[in-house]
Amino acid sequence: MDNENIEHNQSLGTYLGSAIRQLRNQHRLTIADIADRAGISRGMLSKIENAQTATSLETLAQIANALGVTLSNLFSNYDKPRGRAQLVKNGEGMEVVRRGTRNGHTYRLLAYDQGPKKTFEPFLISLEDSGEQFNAFEHAGTEFIHMLEGKLEYRVGEELYILEPGDSLTFRGEIPHKPERMLAMPIRFLAIIHYDHANDDE
Repeated sequence: MDNENIEHNQSLGTYLGSAIRQLRNQHRLTIADIADRAGISRGMLSKIENAQTATSLETLAQIANALGVTLSNLFSNYDKPRGRAQLVKNGEGMEVVRRGTRNGHTYRLLAYDQGPKKTFEPFLISLEDSGEQFNAFEHAGTEFIHMLEGKLEYRVGEELYILEPGDSLTFRGEIPHKPERMLAMPIRFLAIIHYDHANDDE
């Protein structure tokens, strides 16, 4: 029973961290914004979002208030019975803000709340400003891009790739990568990040 309780608490911590992060991103707020409003350190909030520390109900209530929701709202989907599949209808994916993104494009998350460990993130990305300049992204795992519409020059490390509808590109996420030039608008592509957890328990 002790092991079951430990796993349950880890799952709750991961759920709460994910719920807080999703609400924060939904409102386009930074960790600093919420931490300052809640009266806690930025490091503490980051640890809570990443399920690296336990926290009190009082602190959770302060965070909920900073996010503009009730404490019960944070727990609303926890332990809710679910089917084996998750359907996200057209246009209903949660719009999120990624580090380095601006108003010239959108990242729409097509699946979320996937369990105690985040295994992948699928995004539908729309680019709207042909003159926008991008900062390079770096992250854990492997990224797969599939071009749906438009024409895009994409940089991975020192290499440049031309992507047109139907083209796919796969690379390690820790290699700096970014859209380099928008060659034909509008541009839409799927970007799926797969996180490597195979060696986590070793």
